[in-house]
Amino acid sequence: MTSFAFVFPGQGSQAVGMLDAWGDHAAVRQTLQEASDALGEDVAKLIHEGPKEALGLTTNTQPVMLVAGVAAWRAWLAEGGAKPAVLAGHSLGEYSALVAAGVLTLAQAAPLVRFRADAMQKAVPVGVGAMAAILGMESAKVIAGCAEATAGFGAGSAEVVEAVNFNDPMQTVIAGSKAAVEKACEVLKANGAKRALLLSVSAPFHSSLMKPAAEALRGKLATIELAAPQIPVLNNIDVAVETEPSRIREALVRQAAGPVRWVESVQALKARGVTAVIECGPGRVLAGMAKRIAPDLAAASVYDPATLADSQNLLSTTA
Repeated sequence: MTSFAFVFPGQGSQAVGMLDAWGDHAAVRQTLQEASDALGEDVAKLIHEGPKEALGLTTNTQPVMLVAGVAAWRAWLAEGGAKPAVLAGHSLGEYSALVAAGVLTLAQAAPLVRFRADAMQKAVPVGVGAMAAILGMESAKVIAGCAEATAGFGAGSAEVVEAVNFNDPMQTVIAGSKAAVEKACEVLKANGAKRALLLSVSAPFHSSLMKPAAEALRGKLATIELAAPQIPVLNNIDVAVETEPSRIREALVRQAAGPVRWVESVQALKARGVTAVIECGPGRVLAGMAKRIAPDLAAASVYDPATLADSQNLLSTTA
């Protein structure tokens, strides 16, 4: 069998009914029950019924995406899927990867990511921050454009905009204060970006404005016992595999207010000998990114019984 990585999606891939196709799969049912017990609410009902607006609230999005990723992982194992050589997750997805690796239990992770979501929302009030996706421009030019936009506000200004998600070679997400993000969109389009799309999000995730959330997370993580990973996990913030729980904890703290280095992460997976990337959880966003970053990688997704079987077949035929 080929050497492969499992990668877990973050916010943005959630959808009402995203676990319905699993039917009454025992592994998925058990995962939903564990999460419901840990959070004190009916997570299965929230995912099945929504509404979309409720799933889109950060305080709900982060737990449900964690649950969806872990459910797909457990279903994969229950159906005889092999263990990957390495795990990774995009932003919030890193927590799903850590559960899969045995660093956190789902009972620990579900309240933790809800705490993370609440801390992020409290760090910057709704409407004060913003994020935008910049398409058709190299990341170095996006970084330069952000600096240009920030400089336009003058020395001592509190306005800030930064490149925060390096998703693929020609897609970078920026975040910061609303005025600075809007200014950067203007600058970047004038500098040649194909599109600059404001995102429907409630906070400027992964920007330096999230430092209060990172510090709150530091305090919370100090109360949680982490185990050594049973499968290597490549983190976003350093593009590194850590084995010491203390270093994993510190990386999670810095990740909240630091960039998601996804292009480098996929390149690092490939450098470790991985020849296939399997996205574990709703959607095909990360599988698509992987192909754009490293076209020679095989890529697939696991989000229902059919895609699980397809992914198993892919791995057996690309060995």
